[in-house]
Amino acid sequence: MKEGPDIARVAALIGDPARANMLTALMVGKALTATELAAEAGVTSQTASTHLAKLDGGNLLRVRKQGRHKYFSLATDDVAAVLEGLMGLAAKSGHLRTRTGPRDASLRKARVCYNHLAGDMGIRMFDSFHGRGFLVLEREALRLTSEGAEFVAGFGIDLDKLAAQKSPLCKECLDWSARRSHLAGSLGRALLSRIEALGWAKRDPDSRAVIFTQRGEAAFARQLAVATV
Repeated sequence: MKEGPDIARVAALIGDPARANMLTALMVGKALTATELAAEAGVTSQTASTHLAKLDGGNLLRVRKQGRHKYFSLATDDVAAVLEGLMGLAAKSGHLRTRTGPRDASLRKARVCYNHLAGDMGIRMFDSFHGRGFLVLEREALRLTSEGAEFVAGFGIDLDKLAAQKSPLCKECLDWSARRSHLAGSLGRALLSRIEALGWAKRDPDSRAVIFTQRGEAAFARQLAVATV
């Protein structure tokens, strides 16, 4: 294609295994140092710096300096959505990593996708919100209804504060493990933060998994993932 967006350049930036590992590590939504990303990619610090410079030059990263360190995070929600979509395509096509174990089941059940809840539990929450009329799709855009606004406010989320942010309130994100949607956007992030604040779940420090307590999972089912016909 001679005109239009240069998808080949973006694909090349993401497609390098070391850079793909770095970007995947940043899907937790935290900013990481070059040293931490080098460890995730399994490369030297010098090689990591070269890769990070390329990703930054391609506008896939946000770089912040604090003291002697630089911290790297994904540039936008759109970058995270593309990565999640590629994970789904890879899984559906049979291109899976060889490492397996208990963590894989945990990731499928509940995990962080750029600071919102993904996995089976994220899908259940999205389906429940849609079925209860809290979320509606209009011209392929996701909108929170007045009923939905009343519910999430009652759940302890400040919608006025979210509305003041630059990022969209509600976005669909395609889940790589099930090829179905979960909720992204500032509301998706706020819901995960509220779940953690209530003590229902916490993030696994060694992976992207979100681990629910027995009490938290029961409360989640009663309030956020109510089955609808």
